[in-house]
Amino acid sequence: MNTKIAVPTRDGVIDDHFGHCAYYTIYVIENNAITSKSTLPSPQGCGCKSNIAYELKDMGVTVMLAGSMGEGARNKLGSCGISVIRGCRGPVDDVVNAYLAGNIADSGVGCSSHDEHHHCPNH
Repeated sequence: MNTKIAVPTRDGVIDDHFGHCAYYTIYVIENNAITSKSTLPSPQGCGCKSNIAYELKDMGVTVMLAGSMGEGARNKLGSCGISVIRGCRGPVDDVVNAYLAGNIADSGVGCSSHDEHHHCPNH
């Protein structure tokens, strides 16, 4: 059985703000190795208010490797069965390979430093 991982991406690196990335890179993982990758355009807005969590769920994504993310978006992804790992930085291929090697854990840091309520009102 394969696993699908989504990574918010801009210019080949993890975009620090999940909801405002250029696109999501979707990785298919089999036997703990990347077998393919594709992209999904971002809805360009607040991740907690868009339908991106449902789109990713429908694609079979179960893991999101992200920079920072507010609790609203994290909870929405979680309710769709997508585990969120925050605090990721760098080129997306490198981050996914580090995750597969067991070298990445959730930082526990949300996006309050990004003035989340400005981007995602009415949390």
